[in-house]
Amino acid sequence: MSMNLPLAGQVAAVTGAASGIGLASARAMVEAGARVVLIDRDGQALERACALLGSTALPVVLDLLDPAQCATLLARTLALTGQLDIFHANAGLYVGGDLVDADPEAIDRMLNLNVNVVMKNVHNVLPHMIGRGTGDIIVTSSLAAHFPTPWEPVYASSKWAVNCFVQTVRRQVFKHGIRVGAISPGPVITSLLADWPAEKLAEAKANGSLIEAEEVANVVLFMLTRPRGMTIRDVVMMPTQFDL
Repeated sequence: MSMNLPLAGQVAAVTGAASGIGLASARAMVEAGARVVLIDRDGQALERACALLGSTALPVVLDLLDPAQCATLLARTLALTGQLDIFHANAGLYVGGDLVDADPEAIDRMLNLNVNVVMKNVHNVLPHMIGRGTGDIIVTSSLAAHFPTPWEPVYASSKWAVNCFVQTVRRQVFKHGIRVGAISPGPVITSLLADWPAEKLAEAKANGSLIEAEEVANVVLFMLTRPRGMTIRDVVMMPTQFDL
């Protein structure tokens, strides 16, 4: 294994890969030598991302909220690459603010993408990884998985569910050589913050309490490059100035 290309020979798939943490994660894996399938519903943004990352970045346009399309994730990945070593379940939505003000349809969409789709995607890729006797699954969680964040009850609840899912599935599949872990960043500068209350965002920026997507991607790479006998189950990462 080359120290410069620790993921050489491996294939990764990343959901929500056209922007934010997903794009940063895909870039880090490409730079580490992996072939990476970028999965997103935004075809134009995917094209731009893959043009940026080069020939080892492969786009798959998929609307994960469409159950029929969601079910094709593994098949479409394998059609391009023949194998899958790393799956980063990253796609997610954000709903913040008071529950009384929330749109019920937005609640459905968010829980569907943040929880159900993650479970379905992992269910989809597991048999392939079990058959090969190896694999890495990483889920983008949140600091909100570890603290009952009062300004985002719907979002925080979805991440508490994801945290439980990661810890329970890990214990079912480690006997197959599969590692399952989560990253739990505090506020990251991505499109999800567009939905933050304006005063909260201004306050966070003023305090320097935001982190970059690239910093999260570096942690993903750290998790993936540990010796196989070690699993990083969850990394909670936050800005040093973050008051929580």
